[in-house]
Amino acid sequence: MASVTEQISSSIDTLTRELDIIAHNLANASTVGYKRRCNAFSKTLEQQLGSSSGNNDSDSSLDFSQGNTVETGRPLDLALYGDGFFVLETPDGPLYTRNGVLHVNQNNQIVDSMGRIVAGQSGPIVIPNNVGTSQLSISSNGTISANGMDIGTLNLVTFEDESMLVPIGESCYRMSEEGTKPTTAENIVVKQGYQEASNVKIIDELVGMILVSRLYEANIKTISALKETSSSLTSIAMG
Repeated sequence: MASVTEQISSSIDTLTRELDIIAHNLANASTVGYKRRCNAFSKTLEQQLGSSSGNNDSDSSLDFSQGNTVETGRPLDLALYGDGFFVLETPDGPLYTRNGVLHVNQNNQIVDSMGRIVAGQSGPIVIPNNVGTSQLSISSNGTISANGMDIGTLNLVTFEDESMLVPIGESCYRMSEEGTKPTTAENIVVKQGYQEASNVKIIDELVGMILVSRLYEANIKTISALKETSSSLTSIAMG
């Protein structure tokens, strides 16, 4: 009896974690560049539903499949199409992101929404004082120019094993200690005036939430039934 109860309790813990993951995905469904989290249960469910992206490593907890691109017309909204990341320079080392909602800081450097410097191939990209953001032209390979003058080129990188990336929030990732250094992204396209939407599919997440909730309730009922049976057997044994 105890062994069965322990197995069910373990199953409930797993389902609780799954509900937390689904809730986190739904909360970030509108976050630019967000990549959904998943676990073994999620992947099994996707395979059964026929909705697996095919891009998930069996040991990965992140789905790095492409999100839809949404046109905004804003000159410093950049969407990436293909495998790769922007590089953010921080005092604690580089971070990697697909969130291309960029800005210009007081030093005329291109930064992300948190003020972190967006790396160029030759260091920070500095916009000349006489150039407005509306004058910026960003090519598909990440080269930034204005008035016929090249200003800099974005440092776009990719990883041999994306499962080594650790999420730290705000659609950013850090390379784990076991991971290898990134390489220059060759097969990637930068789309100016676009944002890459989250790759969360709300309907799929809601279906998953319903199924997980039902399994959770079934396990709770089973434990209750086992406790009642155990209590009845104890009563009979004690006369």
